[in-house]
Order: sequence, then structure tokens, then C-alpha cells
Amino acid sequence: MNGAIHWIAWTVFAAFFALVTVLGFVAARWKKADLDHLHEWGLAGRRFGTLVTWFLIGGDLYTAYTVIAVPAMVYAKGVMGFFAMPYTITAYVIFFVTMPPLWNVCRKRGYITVADFVEGRYGSRWLALAIALTGVLATMPYIALQLVGMQVVFAAMGFGAMRQGAEIALVVAFLVLALYTYSSGLRAPALIAFVKDAMLYVFVIAAVVVIPAQLGGYGAIFKAAGDSFAARHDGSGLLLHPGQYLPFATLALGSAGALLLYPHATTGVLAASGPQTLRRNAILLPAYSVALGLIALMGYMALAAHVDARGSAIVPALVMHSFPEWFAGFCFAAIALGALVPAAIMSIGAANLVTRNIVKPFIDPAIDARGEAKVAKVTSLLVKFGALLFVLGLSQDLAINLQLLGGMWMLQAFPAVMLGLYTRWLRAGPLLAGWAVGMLVGTGLSWTQGWSAGVKTTWLVPGVGAVYLGIVALVANLLVAAALSALASALDKPQAADATVTGDYADA
Repeated sequence: MNGAIHWIAWTVFAAFFALVTVLGFVAARWKKADLDHLHEWGLAGRRFGTLVTWFLIGGDLYTAYTVIAVPAMVYAKGVMGFFAMPYTITAYVIFFVTMPPLWNVCRKRGYITVADFVEGRYGSRWLALAIALTGVLATMPYIALQLVGMQVVFAAMGFGAMRQGAEIALVVAFLVLALYTYSSGLRAPALIAFVKDAMLYVFVIAAVVVIPAQLGGYGAIFKAAGDSFAARHDGSGLLLHPGQYLPFATLALGSAGALLLYPHATTGVLAASGPQTLRRNAILLPAYSVALGLIALMGYMALAAHVDARGSAIVPALVMHSFPEWFAGFCFAAIALGALVPAAIMSIGAANLVTRNIVKPFIDPAIDARGEAKVAKVTSLLVKFGALLFVLGLSQDLAINLQLLGGMWMLQAFPAVMLGLYTRWLRAGPLLAGWAVGMLVGTGLSWTQGWSAGVKTTWLVPGVGAVYLGIVALVANLLVAAALSALASALDKPQAADATVTGDYADA
């Protein structure tokens, strides 16, 4: 890529960006309701059917940073980057089993967030606060990385050659995102997701057909990638070697356990119209995993094409190298929309948590429905502003490192939320203690390995091998929670009241 602005690409990009901006504001009138109530602004009244939910959750989980980072990891590490395939497939099994009962109990009890469910189930606002803070903490750098994906796209179109050019374009895009999210709530990303996903599929299909044809076919691509990995002598390659089996498997398993606990994932789930909608989506959503596998192959394509780029710039560089400028603008618009949709849902999910599980129980217990909606709208702006500071004012490496820790952190909510759907044997106090131990163990073990070259996501367990840190922390979490719960039961300590009943978890 040269330093000049690619005006044709920019024009096509701007046209599609203008389209989705209009859709974002029009969305306030879609499935019209009073957006001064949190369940309407933050969950769209729980009225999204199978198709809308498919687009919303797909657009929510498969982000711009996924399109940028997965091929970059494959480019750098080879087959280890494909851990995202078993990870997402396993996540949908968990989705099928856990999300319908979660939707049922939340709908029947009026819960807006997963932390609401935790508070009702265990009778502890402090445990709910821990779950809420974990969600907000893990979400902030995740939003920042969506903005990083957009920034890379702007740089690829030539704005990086201008002084603060990519940053200025990013701020403008951020302001547009902030305004239509404030105005339309969850309806905005849901409507835009239709356009985003359609464009992303066109981009991916074109990439896996056109680029291999230019490079001599997939045989030539795999040969070039294999030769490149062989020359590095760093353990990367087209196939896993025995020392990578356990880290690959545990990273996929732990990531699958954490995925559905993120606020943006649960927000998409709770906005569905019913448990059957969710079961259908558990079956249909793996179609996105097929697209994800094809996206990952772009890492090998970039190696075969010898693109002059590194890290997050690999996919944009490959696009500019392989397509005419007008279609590159289309692809960049698809990637940017892949940032806007999840960033909007993430900010809404975080805002719901702050409103319902921090402001209402600890700051203003008397807040009414309109007050909740107002607090959530303002919070969504503040969350986006904080994410923008990550990108513009702090090191991008910090956002990346915190996001790597985010999956490990979210996994520590698994006992309270996922196990809580099926049993009350674990108690609130022990769960809170287990959560604290899991957070400290995971973060501490990662810190002891040194963060100068990036967060380490595995830990060498003696006699076992390298294991994903999230799994190590979760085991510590569960051991503490189970031991203390057993002790409390042995001492016949009374439990806090459970606001839910067995029938709440069954389909109506």
C-alpha cells in the first residue's frame, strides 16, 4: 500500500457507512415502543424472532476484531489460530442447554441482566455486583478493539498517511455510533446487523474464491504457508505438534465457557422472543463458524501473497493487494460494520449492568423505569468514550492484553450463572470467595509470566502440560466454592432466600 488516500475505496466505504447511519436512527421507529423504559431500550422488549436474533447474535459474536485478529494469529502462529473453530462450535452446545432456561427465568422475573438473575437466585447483591463488575471490566477493552479494527481499515484507505488522519475518522465514526445507540438502543445494531452480515458473507465468499485463483489454488497457498512456517523454527505450522494439543483444547473449551457470559452475548440472548427462538439459533448459528474458518484461511493467503504488513494490518493489506479499489471499499465497509454492531451491543450490555446492578442497588434504590433508561443511555456513552480513550490515549497493547484476560475473567462467572441454572447447592458467600480466588489466580499467574511481550494465556501445570489459564483459575474457583459450600452445609448454616422457583426455568 502506498501513502495516498484511496479515494474510490473511501467513496464506496462512505456510502455504506451513510446507509447504516440512517438505519441506526430509523431503528428507533422499528417495532416502535417507549424507549424510556430499560427493557425496551436495552432489550428491545424481548421481541426479536428467529431471523433477527440470528443476525443480531451473529453480528454480536463475530466482530471486526475477529475478522482482523483470527487471520493475523493464523499468519503468525499457524494452526493454533484455528482454535476459534472448536471454540465456537462448543459454545453453541452450551448455548442450546443453558440459554433457554436463562431466558425463561429472566422473562418471568423481569430480569434485564445475568447479574439480576444471580441476585434473585442467591439473594446476594454483592455476588451480583461481582458478576456485573466482571462484565463491565471485560467489555471495555473488547469495545476498544472493535475501534482498533476500524482504525486499521481507515489507515489502509490512506488516512494513516495523514497526521492523525485515521484517528479523526475514528472519532467521527465513534460519534455517529454513540448518537444512534443513545437514540435507538438495541434496535439500532439489530437492524444494522442485517446489512453487516450480508456484506461480510459477500466479502468472505469473494476472498475464498478470488484470492486462491490469483495465487494458484489452495495447494499453492498451503505449500507457501508451510514453507514460511518451516523457515521460522518457532513451533508454528500447518499441523499441531503434541505439545500444542492440550493448550489448543483447553483454550477452545475455556473460551467456549466464557463466550456466553459476556454482557453483549447475554443481551442478544435476552432480547429474543422466546426459548424456541434460542434453540433454533443454537442450531443455525454454526453457519457463522463456517465463515470463521474461511476467514482464518486469509492468514495463509497473506503468507502466500507476501503482503507487506504485520499484525492487525494483514487482512486490509491482503484486500488492497487482491481486489480492485471499489471492492476493497466494500470489504472495508463490511469490516467497519463488524465493529459498529458489536460495539453498540457491548456498550448497551455494560450500561444495563451498571444501571441495574450498581446504580439501582447501591446508589439510588428508588430509581424508576424512566430513570433507569436515562442512566443506561448516559452510561452507554461513557463506556464508548472510555473505549475510545483506550485507542487514542493509551497503548493498543494494553487493550489487547486486557481483552486476553477478559475471557479468563468472564469464565469465573460460570459457577454462579451456568451452574446456578440447575442447582442451589453452591452458596452465595462461597461463590463470591471462589470468584475472587479465580480472578486472583488467573491474573496473578499471567502477571508472574511477565507482560512485556503480551499477556500469557497458558500455564505449565506440572505433570499435565500447558493449560489455558482460564481453566486453571476456574478449577481454583470451583474448589473454593464447593469446599466452603460443603462446610456451610455441614454446619447447617441457613441460605439466603431464592427468589426463583422451579417453574421459572421451564418453557411457558
